Amino acid sequence: MSIESAIASVTHSIANNPSSMDKTFSLDYRIALCHRCIEAVVEVAEEWSEVGANAKQCNGRRDVLAEEMLAGPVVVARFLHLASKTLEQISLQGKPSLPGRIRTNQDQRVVVPIFPTNQLWDRTTFLGLSATVLMQEGVEATDIHGRLLDAARGKSSSRVSAILGAGNVSSVPATDSLHRILFDRARVILKMNPVNEYLKPIFEHAFEPMISAGMLCIITGDGSVGHELIHHPKVTDIHITGSIQSHDAIVWGKSPEEREQRKAEARPFLDKPITSELGNVSPWIVVPGEYTAKQLHSQAQHIASSITNNAAYNCLSTRVVITWPQWRQRDTFLSLIRKYLENTPRRPAYYPGSLERFRRATGLNTDVDDHNSLPWTFLTNQRIEERPLLFCEESFVGVCAEIAIDGADPEDFLEAAVEFANDRLSGTLCASITLPDSFASKHSELLRRILLGMRYGSVCINQWSALAYSLLTPPWGGYPGATLDHAESGIGSVHNTFLLDQYDKAILKGPLVNFPKPVWFSTHGNALSTARRLVSLYQRPVATRLPALFASALWG
Repeated sequence: MSIESAIASVTHSIANNPSSMDKTFSLDYRIALCHRCIEAVVEVAEEWSEVGANAKQCNGRRDVLAEEMLAGPVVVARFLHLASKTLEQISLQGKPSLPGRIRTNQDQRVVVPIFPTNQLWDRTTFLGLSATVLMQEGVEATDIHGRLLDAARGKSSSRVSAILGAGNVSSVPATDSLHRILFDRARVILKMNPVNEYLKPIFEHAFEPMISAGMLCIITGDGSVGHELIHHPKVTDIHITGSIQSHDAIVWGKSPEEREQRKAEARPFLDKPITSELGNVSPWIVVPGEYTAKQLHSQAQHIASSITNNAAYNCLSTRVVITWPQWRQRDTFLSLIRKYLENTPRRPAYYPGSLERFRRATGLNTDVDDHNSLPWTFLTNQRIEERPLLFCEESFVGVCAEIAIDGADPEDFLEAAVEFANDRLSGTLCASITLPDSFASKHSELLRRILLGMRYGSVCINQWSALAYSLLTPPWGGYPGATLDHAESGIGSVHNTFLLDQYDKAILKGPLVNFPKPVWFSTHGNALSTARRLVSLYQRPVATRLPALFASALWG
């Protein structure tokens, strides 16, 4: 499909019948579309996961099929359900219903509960997990939705958004598009990344109700197609998911010289509103303490799984583990991470440029094996002065570095580790902290200051930040305050199904040992069945589906 045809498909109803906009973007109509799309997502869920596994050169591998199901249909069905509930509540009472009471903390900052929700049996399916959003300074409890509520309430729009979809995780372009349509009332042209354009027929089935309504059009093509799309005069705004390099090339120009000159002159090459979700050298800080063997194993599995998931082609893959050199259990813990990595089957390096990035990150002349795979690589005792690339450039391949940062005691270490993550690592998207229970209770004031000071859009305690992405009530994006000439991990956010405006960060907390075993662990033996049952639960969130889901999860 040509760009002109795509533009025509989403603007036809505007040009021919302006009054139709009132119906197309009414709350009731958007709610109905959510329910119809949920059914369509369920219909195509098996094929969705199969084509994803095949494209990633893992035909028939149950662990990869599970991963594709979880990162695709499960996330999308959950988003559609939560979005429909938010729209229903806006229709009935003027605003979303929060799953708890808003409070004001010691810093006079508003704290908003966002998880577990009151739908989808979250308290049962995600035992021990909770999440809040810390609002920015000056935001009152009465104004947590800001401008976002008015945007969602409206009935009409002539806005046309271009979305340049990510190629690695199938739910990213899907939920980015759905967010724009359902909450921003935009007509969307989604340009698939060449890496995952195989998803186009899947998406056309799953989102056919929105395509038929003239809200969505899906196209494919190379960079020249994307260039033509975002510069089309009828496209009003753009959202991209990718690297900071891609962002700057789009906004400021292709060559370093042109980018530098345009930034100096505050004269962007693309002068349209643009939001983005960009890369991150994601840190995982391990606070020293006396952990049980079970806790060490669980947290090591968390980190190992965060490295190997999707063959490490995630912007939220752990790239740097930060430890205290005096921690008595440090060597044991690092050995456990390495053990779980070694026991995780390798994955084909399906993403373009993997070998070059692997060699660049490791300094090794390694080649892919007979299955086009690269080894999981955990580089311990690294120094930023000697290997700066590991800390300032997202490798986007299965390489993770460990660095030991000194401190007079565990409290001093934690402050130094956060300062290092804030100031020395590239990106502001997400970070995780492993925290002993005794430390959290003894040093609650320090922990409060630490969480307040972390410059990340999502901070997760004892959990991988993929949860903050996939639960969908947390806003997902870089730390607020980024600008076009210093975009870091991006501008704006997606997901955010409670429509919280002017937030500072999302904070997710969980236990050191999850029960049941997390379905995203590489060691989960029944992940595919559990993923399928989650799809069914999100299609029809009824209690009768919980026993089978739990039985499946417990077998892991």
